[in-house]
Amino acid sequence: MDHQPRLSRTRGELVALNTHESEFARNFVVPEKRARYLSLLESKNGRKKILNGFNHCRDLDPRFARLIPSNQDSATSIEVLLRQKGAPDTCYVMSDNADIDGREMALTDALLETVAMDAGTLISCIPGKLAYFEMEGFDGRFILEQ
Repeated sequence: MDHQPRLSRTRGELVALNTHESEFARNFVVPEKRARYLSLLESKNGRKKILNGFNHCRDLDPRFARLIPSNQDSATSIEVLLRQKGAPDTCYVMSDNADIDGREMALTDALLETVAMDAGTLISCIPGKLAYFEMEGFDGRFILEQ
């Protein structure tokens, strides 16, 4: 799959749509909210709304979101689960934590910066196919897989 950003015209300006972000919306968000997410991703303010919503997200499609058991929810254990499913060494991070948001990172580093750090975060391993999602606090840690 092509990882180059797609350009969209929003209010007269071109906004790059990141493949990892758009494929998250297309594949892991409940069908009735997908169009809204894609629309929000077309602007910086819309993207901020999505990031804020990550903290207590209730829009994950339950068909593709598997809650990680509490005995496997450490960064190391989650990395093992993702690697078993084909996760590569690098991933893309979309997070309410501005320090890691929008970055390509080593999977190990991304998980260490995310797990139990109290910020809603998506770690996209394979766009639209495999990701890790964490809500703020202990609301939930999920493997997203199609």
